Amino acid sequence: MKNSLDIPSEAIDNFYKQIGLNVKKHRTAKGLTQLELAYALGHKSVGLVSQAELYIKKQHFNLEHLYKIAYVLECSIEELINITTSN
Repeated sequence: MKNSLDIPSEAIDNFYKQIGLNVKKHRTAKGLTQLELAYALGHKSVGLVSQAELYIKKQHFNLEHLYKIAYVLECSIEELINITTSN
């Protein structure tokens, strides 16, 4: 049986980085700024979106964020977590 402890931390970091890139790609395709997306998610500042898109200080989107982002950007959650998407 596989153990999740065998996953290198770099793999997890790369996963979150790719999600951030995917969100940015879909956000810019819709013509939204980071601030507009933040407001649409119910946040009062751009901090979460900007940090999570770039994975600054290991800030990342959680499942609720991804659900809301997919709704706002009119895409599927699968498109946001697809680690093979080229940007």
